[in-house]
Amino acid sequence: MSNVSNANSTSSRRRLVVIVIAAVVIVVVMLSAFVWPGWAVKSQKNGGGEATQTQSAPATPTIKASALPKDATDLVKALPDDVTNYARTGVAEAKDWASAKPIEEYTVSYSTGDKSKDVTMLIGQWATADSAKTQYDKLGEALTGDMLAHGSVKVSGANKGSYVVRADAKDGNKAVALWQNDTVVFQVSGSKAAVMAFYQKFPM
Repeated sequence: MSNVSNANSTSSRRRLVVIVIAAVVIVVVMLSAFVWPGWAVKSQKNGGGEATQTQSAPATPTIKASALPKDATDLVKALPDDVTNYARTGVAEAKDWASAKPIEEYTVSYSTGDKSKDVTMLIGQWATADSAKTQYDKLGEALTGDMLAHGSVKVSGANKGSYVVRADAKDGNKAVALWQNDTVVFQVSGSKAAVMAFYQKFPM
């Protein structure tokens, strides 16, 4: 009789242990579902279903980009229609760097529609990267405002040039971004906020 009682007692303890373990597992699962990065929480945006991560839409222009000249060169054709919320509003031949003898040179304007945020770009191309670097170095030496950024221009991991961004020495609210990418030199000027936002997204 004693053996039967001990066996029943042991069996009861085992069942109790199993029940306790099962309860703990359920509690852990429930907690992880709602405390751990929310995999069981439904999106309030879409009314249910799988959780979604909302992201702000990328900035897009509110104005239309201007057409390129009919005789546009390959360099001009490579200019983007828009850069974030900036649209290209004009392209014209330029002579600002004529003494450096570029193959071609242009003034390009980009705007958001708010003239106070407009940026103006000078872009020139040379026959060799060395010639472009000579012009980049010359222009860089002429920039004397506070340094805002500088570094190397890399394309597919290869160093293709350098960039520097400085505040306008005569107006701290304005800035100039200058960079060389192989045989091409770019210079962007405008308000400090506009230049800083624009040059980092420019794809060339």
